[in-house]
Amino acid sequence: MGAAMNPPNMSDTSAAPDRRKGRWQLILIVLMVVGPMVLATYMYKLQFWVPDGRSYHGQMIGNGQTRADIGVQADEGRWQLLVTAPTACAGECQQLVYLARQLQIGLGRDASRASHALATVQPVSAEYEARLKTEYPQLQRYPLELATFNQGAAAPGDAQLWIVDPHGNLVLRYDARVKGKDLLNDLRHLLKLSNIG
Repeated sequence: MGAAMNPPNMSDTSAAPDRRKGRWQLILIVLMVVGPMVLATYMYKLQFWVPDGRSYHGQMIGNGQTRADIGVQADEGRWQLLVTAPTACAGECQQLVYLARQLQIGLGRDASRASHALATVQPVSAEYEARLKTEYPQLQRYPLELATFNQGAAAPGDAQLWIVDPHGNLVLRYDARVKGKDLLNDLRHLLKLSNIG
């Protein structure tokens, strides 16, 4: 009589499909983790599918420039609203100085996280100097190195307002046409996102 036939081992037949299923699950998990990073890198490098919209109103300074790169030597450990005047601090410059002070006040309980400052090439007029002393007692004043400013600023001939982070990095730049409400929204957004200053 022949040898008895052993029935097939059921665990051997189900193990192969389980292994294949496990491999596919592992591949899917890796693709879900690595895929978005690879896609984001190519989107950034090739500039495709980049949204046109933005949530800020000034010109973003994303090149690592600091206050020193636009001719202002200062040591301030808070956020700063810095007005620069490469010519006489007249109409637009004075308007931006006023706006900077109002913005700091508008921050409410976060007002202590920011300061306002003026950097000028020329001394201000005696009349405006007297006004600054009485109406802007907390305004910080700095000299502005014109050659450095002309080389480093995006629009060197005009009065401008800059948002500077606590490390001295330039974040956003505005000209005199900016609306105070827009600038205040930008500043509040930055302070909300920031753990510094």
